[in-house]
This record gives sequence, C-alpha cells and structure tokens, in this order.
Amino acid sequence: MGSGSRNLLCKSSSSALLFLAPSFTSAQLRFNSFTPSKLRRMATQPSSSPSSLTTNGTASPSPSPSPSSTIDFLSLCHRLKTTKRAGWVKRGIKGPESISDHMYRMGLMALIAPDIPGIDRDKCIKMAIVHDIAEAIVGDITPSDGVPKAEKSRKEREALEHMCKLLGAESRAKEMSELWNEYEENTTPEAKIVKDFDKVEMILQALEYENEQGKDLEEFFQSTAGKFQTEVGKAWALEIASRRRKER
Repeated sequence: MGSGSRNLLCKSSSSALLFLAPSFTSAQLRFNSFTPSKLRRMATQPSSSPSSLTTNGTASPSPSPSPSSTIDFLSLCHRLKTTKRAGWVKRGIKGPESISDHMYRMGLMALIAPDIPGIDRDKCIKMAIVHDIAEAIVGDITPSDGVPKAEKSRKEREALEHMCKLLGAESRAKEMSELWNEYEENTTPEAKIVKDFDKVEMILQALEYENEQGKDLEEFFQSTAGKFQTEVGKAWALEIASRRRKER
C-alpha cells in the first residue's frame, strides 16, 4: 500500500447521517410479530444462570446466553435481511438492498481498508455490523419522516436495549451496546472511518443503481459531498465520483 493510504484520519466535525431504510411508521406495521409486550417478555426471560463467585470471592465471567435467547435475538435480526432501505424504495429502485446488505458491504470495506496507524480494524468490522442493528425493530427513520433527531435517537436506543436484554447479562451484549454508542457519538477514529464507510457504501450503491436501472440519483452524491472525515473515505469517494463522470 502507498504512503498516502496510510495517512492518519483527518479532523472533521460530525456530519448528519442519511438514513435509507423503511420509515418508522411502515416498519412498525411490518414488525407486528415483535410487539413491545413480546419484546419485554423475551427480554425479561432468564437467558442463563447468574454469574457465580469463584473461591477467592471474585465474580466469574458472565455466562453465555441460552440457545433460546440466542435464537430469539437472531430471529429478530432476520428483519435486517428483509427490510429494504427506504431511500431506494422511495425512488422506485427495483430489488433494492436490505439493511443487512448495506451493513455487510460496510463490513467488507473495513476488512479490506488499508492499514492506518491507530485504527483497530477488528473494531471497525464489528461496528459496521452493529451500527444499524436497532433498525430491526424501528426500521429506518429518515429525514423525510419528520421525526426530531432526539426522538429518533431515543427510539433507536430503546430498541438496542431490548435487543441487548435478549442476550442477558453477557459480555457480547455489552460490547454491542458500546460499539453502537461509539458509532453514534462519532468521537473515535474507528467511528469516523465507519461513518465514512456508511456514506461510501451509499454512493457506490447509487452509482450501481444508476448504471443498472438508468436512474438519476444525484441527490445522494450531493448529500455526502464534503462530509467525509478520513483520508480513505475521501479517496474512495473520489474514485466513485471519477467513475460516475466517465459513465454518464
């Protein structure tokens, strides 16, 4: 890899994330099998025996979730596979990507990104997998839905808490919550680069839909212009823009 790829992340202020999954209202209708009462019931069911004390009085590692709790959690995550990203649906894209499609390619981006000093690659991969996970319950609350940012954040945090409770008092649930919050706060180098991957994946997908379906999706490129925070994000976005100019 060239020296340019190894540049440290640049400083930039946090930018608003464009959300592209189905709206909260429509998502609620589709997720009726996971009602608040059912989620509470699932979350309060014991997932495993409580942590015990070792002979020296220290707490033993928290137990793993039970097979039942694990399958409950994974079944809820199935909604990420079947829920299409609303930005594409609203613009008439045929066969639009799902939320999990989006997160999977972001995970690949984190995996193949150039080495950057001070960046924890494994954390980036995990963060990419987790960053939209609350949408399994709330769907995607897009700017066009008119939901205030604070209310959107509250709904997503509440959804994440339900999902973590399904796994019980377990280290993986704690890690998932910490990764999600770190991404939302956008204060660490890993959060900044994964935020960039989110935007890169979106404009790459927009370019592919333009080429495949003859759509004009200029608004997605405009919405991300000048908002990349890292050198790798800027470089990848520039490459996508260059290819778009050649193909138009």
